[in-house]
Amino acid sequence: MNAMVAENAKMAWQSLLANKMRSLLTMLGIIIGVAAVIALVSIGYGVQKDIEKQISGLGSNLLLVYPGAPRSHRVQPLAGSLETLTAADYEAITHLPHVANASPGLRGTFIAIAGNKNWTTNVRGVTSSYREVRGMEIGEGRYWTDREEKSRARVAVIGTSVAKELFGDMSPLGQKIRINNDPYTVIGVLESKGLSGFDDQDNQILAPFTTVRDRLLGITHIQSINVKTDSPEHMAQVDADITNLLRVRHGITPGEKDDFMVENMADVMSAMQEATRTLTLFLGAVAAISLLVGGIGIMNIMLVSVSERTKEIGIRKALGATYRMIITQFLIEAAVIGLVGGTVGILCGIAMAVVISQVGQVSTEITILPIIGSFVFSMLIGIVFGLYPARKAARLHPIDALHHE
Repeated sequence: MNAMVAENAKMAWQSLLANKMRSLLTMLGIIIGVAAVIALVSIGYGVQKDIEKQISGLGSNLLLVYPGAPRSHRVQPLAGSLETLTAADYEAITHLPHVANASPGLRGTFIAIAGNKNWTTNVRGVTSSYREVRGMEIGEGRYWTDREEKSRARVAVIGTSVAKELFGDMSPLGQKIRINNDPYTVIGVLESKGLSGFDDQDNQILAPFTTVRDRLLGITHIQSINVKTDSPEHMAQVDADITNLLRVRHGITPGEKDDFMVENMADVMSAMQEATRTLTLFLGAVAAISLLVGGIGIMNIMLVSVSERTKEIGIRKALGATYRMIITQFLIEAAVIGLVGGTVGILCGIAMAVVISQVGQVSTEITILPIIGSFVFSMLIGIVFGLYPARKAARLHPIDALHHE
């Protein structure tokens, strides 16, 4: 049995070599299909990994509280556009069980000026606890002190993008920048955090909450509250506690909509993971269509091969070749096309994924599952689409085959 399979495999390989260009064109559909599956799925996994990294960088046990955005006259205001959160709300939240730390937040877009250079950036007003809550560590320098917070000192901690744009290779520590025509002293530079979604975390300036509130924005409300729980297991409980606390504080009666929103980063990560998984499956499915097209190509070329080798089949059957032997020969020939095409496709797909990650701005993640899956699928495609031509060859009557012109 093994000898027969080996002999059939040898004959299949010789048949492919006898028609090199035709064999290559037949394999091309399989090669493109397998390469497309691996490359596109690797992009999907890369996007998923980047999103998970960005969200986890914000904190796995983080809750964000924003002023609500109820519908009014069919218009949906932006989240955080209302003025329903106060400093007293923030203080009350810090005393809830399982709240490890919290920081109020304010944000505005300003032009920062240093010498003859200027740069548009986000200025955030936060307390020094923001460092722990959001994991914003200092690369150089320091955060502001409680005394500087209380005195509304004009000090700033800048991101690496801001430092590069305003100061180049020079150390920004101790240098002056102007924000809204007021001078601020740079006391620290944040560690690089990269992108979080569409938000560049390196393109920001942090300043004391009181400074931004009173000197830059001139407001009394707060735009957000960042809450860190003592463990991920208590996220749901703290979420419910914040909701109940703010409804009571804001006098919201049962049945009325909240005038605030609590965003659970664990839920956001779960939703994003589900979305990226769906995207990955979609990309893989689209690429798999080309594998089916390659299978049709195998069927066509095998039918041509059966037609060309009708006399050969008749001679073999006249000499005693059985139905099983003939069908095995042509199935192995189709499987070899799938095997070689799948192998070349895997190499091309991996190469494409590497090139895309290095040349483009898209991360890729090469995993073993799509490689094995696409390889097995290419083999099955070869066998399944080679089955009909193989059966047609095996069913030929020896007399008819010998008389075929």
